Amino acid sequence: MKILFATSESGPFIRTGGLGDVAGALPPALAKAGEELAVILPLYEDMKADFRNGLINVGSTIVPLGWRQQYAGLFKCEYNGVTYFFVDNEYYFKRKGLYGHYDDGERFAFFSKAVLELIPLMGFYPDVIHCNDWQTALIPTMLDAYYRDVDGYKTIKTVMTIHNIEFQGKMDKYVIDNVFGIPESHASIVEYNGAANMLKAGIESSNKVVTVSPTYSGEILDAYYAYGLEDILNARKYKLFGIVNGIDVDLYNPVSDKALFTNYTIRATAKRRENKVGLQKLMGLPVVDKPVIGMVTRLTTQKGIDLVIEVLDEILALDVQVVVLGTGEFKFENALKEYSANYPTKLATAIYFSGDIASKIYAGSDMFLMPSKYEPCGLSQMIAMRYGSIPIVRETGGLKDTVIPYDHTTGKGVGFTFKTYNAYDMLDAIHRAYNTYQDKEQWKKVVRNAMKTDFSWDKSAQEYINIYKSL
Repeated sequence: MKILFATSESGPFIRTGGLGDVAGALPPALAKAGEELAVILPLYEDMKADFRNGLINVGSTIVPLGWRQQYAGLFKCEYNGVTYFFVDNEYYFKRKGLYGHYDDGERFAFFSKAVLELIPLMGFYPDVIHCNDWQTALIPTMLDAYYRDVDGYKTIKTVMTIHNIEFQGKMDKYVIDNVFGIPESHASIVEYNGAANMLKAGIESSNKVVTVSPTYSGEILDAYYAYGLEDILNARKYKLFGIVNGIDVDLYNPVSDKALFTNYTIRATAKRRENKVGLQKLMGLPVVDKPVIGMVTRLTTQKGIDLVIEVLDEILALDVQVVVLGTGEFKFENALKEYSANYPTKLATAIYFSGDIASKIYAGSDMFLMPSKYEPCGLSQMIAMRYGSIPIVRETGGLKDTVIPYDHTTGKGVGFTFKTYNAYDMLDAIHRAYNTYQDKEQWKKVVRNAMKTDFSWDKSAQEYINIYKSL
């Protein structure tokens, strides 16, 4: 099959988060499984110069968007067995930052229309267009509205993956006609609750809707998780599926990760000790033999940082050290800085983001705390397990699907979990992990279990292929 993967970001070219990781890893896995893949994304100013300088100019066309006629250049390159196309328009994409601009709706409506207009220039008529999040969610609606009678487009099917339903591309309904150029016949598909809602349009118009974990696909049928789209999703649940993400096991590999103080394998986990010592020194903590709890996270309530701060005194009362890397809400950043000053030998914080330090935390921490309020899939818990850091997570979304609670009687399981969004339930899970750590043989088992777990994209890619074939 020919699959065109439409995304607003993709590693290794440019990424801001989980979508970029998925778009960088899933297409090569699909190609490895025998499918013919092309990925298309905007050509941003912030794209790494090494990649930008190696692009080949394919050509250009004019994209009609409402009353506008906009230029769209097309560039391409080959990487990891996949053809990557880049849509060039300096008015929309020659800016600092991928998102957060006043006209994001127009920018990604243009990109969605350009994807469809550029198919002849690509010379790649797909069997399936795989769309991702609200930035590409207008593609199925535009395909139905404008291209269904055009040769080469008539049989194209569409799959829509929701990576995080909180972000929907909502704006004034004025834009549906005047900016997006959606005809009156399809305007109701984009409108929802008196506003334009791009993600809602993708859910309505696509042939299949996929979330990034099976548990999350069930959770978003409930108003607590659905951010207002529960009625639409319940009405369309016949086409809703959940496929857990994988991780790039070549990129996240303790055997070859150059950021580590010492590389190691599952058969030589004693070398993790050298990474722990290196992390303690780097973060200004005493080098002592006690469990280190790591966090690599956005400092927001979605990630459960409010729970951590609520019981941080109780956590630090244990014979542990805590290392936190990340940025986020000002109040949480300040609280962590204050706690670091009060507990200089027990808590180290880095209020910024660094991929280098993130790897050092995965390899040097004994436990990895991820108490999310909701988590569509989550990658950090899988990366942590690959490096032998044992996750402590709330049972939600992909955390529930990937972290099997450790059972002391059977020796099976890979982490420690809690159910309700409650600071003291989280603290109980930390205590259970802490107590297990004291039994060195039990701890070796859970570390070995975690590192043996296969989080590669191979299984997930096959599940996506089954979805494509069903269409």
